[in-house]
Amino acid sequence: MIGMQERPSKFEGDFSSLWRLDVMPPIHGLSWWWYWVLILIPDPDNPKRSRQLMTLWSTKETKAVRVSGHWWKPGSRMHKDDQGGFVIPGMVCAWWYDGETMHEPLTMRECRMAVVSDEHTLWPKEGDGLGAGAIVPIDREDLSMGMNPGNESMWVSLSSDREARSRGAPSTFEAHLTPWWGPPSELTYRNNEISMGMGYDILRLQGMKSRLVVDGEEFEGTAYFQKVTVQAPSVPWFWGMLHFDDGSYLDWFMPHMTPLSTAKDDKPWRKRDVFRVPLKTAGVFHDRARGRTEEFENCEVDLYESDRGLLDSGGNLLPNFSIRVWNETTTVSIGIRAVSRARWTFDQPTRGGLVSHLTYNEYPFEVTRISIEDPEGERSLDDFGWIHGNAEHSWGFLH
Repeated sequence: MIGMQERPSKFEGDFSSLWRLDVMPPIHGLSWWWYWVLILIPDPDNPKRSRQLMTLWSTKETKAVRVSGHWWKPGSRMHKDDQGGFVIPGMVCAWWYDGETMHEPLTMRECRMAVVSDEHTLWPKEGDGLGAGAIVPIDREDLSMGMNPGNESMWVSLSSDREARSRGAPSTFEAHLTPWWGPPSELTYRNNEISMGMGYDILRLQGMKSRLVVDGEEFEGTAYFQKVTVQAPSVPWFWGMLHFDDGSYLDWFMPHMTPLSTAKDDKPWRKRDVFRVPLKTAGVFHDRARGRTEEFENCEVDLYESDRGLLDSGGNLLPNFSIRVWNETTTVSIGIRAVSRARWTFDQPTRGGLVSHLTYNEYPFEVTRISIEDPEGERSLDDFGWIHGNAEHSWGFLH
């Protein structure tokens, strides 16, 4: 029985490129590298919601980019040593949603970072190059993330900024991430070169168990990880993911063209946001109850104003989302209600004195409805103890 499988002792997959930042040759102004971890903790005060911690370690091939009002000017480029280690200029950014309040930014620090595998002499013990390694910001506090030897677990260490603490945010976060089961805890790899060196390279662990310690208080939950290289102009997209109490995992992805490609304001919902031309649609469902994985090439996403009149911290109306993914045998329809919002804006000078823009939003949400139809029947919210996740929506055109 799939649901009774024991948790694996390590993450499966080929992690040999996890700590490499040279898989694709850089393109000035376009190349962007990041490690991204999302941790979700069931909220004991509101079971429909989850407390969430997002942390991003990032660098970009650019002379300058403004991140949420902060001008980042690298001043130096990525350096690779003769052992395959990297030193990069970059930023560590994070937000924390405690179930009621979005602490954003929780951390936003410009710093140099070392990226090393366990084959590097900086690693404390001899390694085998099969996945262990870390990204270590050079900072007065521990802001590191890495994979432990044997690929048995990952860790995240984070400290909040002084300004965030003054607004009531916790001070420290320590996470220990371990495999959950089968496909979600097996590394997935996607590499696609579109043309002229442009494309993407993505590693993902879609479902993990997490133990998160927040200012000394311990919580159990789930987590998602990805390492991304993108070297192409960013276009608007929808993306989102769900973790189910039985271990199932679902996500959706819809990059698209829209009049919002030229938008430079950051309102999260507007009446004119109705026309979109999908560029590609995709999704995946690791169905633990059925013991199979469903791949989707069909995806629809729509936005509506909040049915509860919920607002973000700036007083803007939050959106509801309606999502549908399907293939020849399975259709999943989902309704979600955004309950908070983390917003990041990026402005990058480009040709002719122009400045390109991207607004990137992440929404913790409540699932208001779900229907999973397949040859074995239909499942709804009543078939799950909880479903938690996060949705992204971006607009603009960064290049």
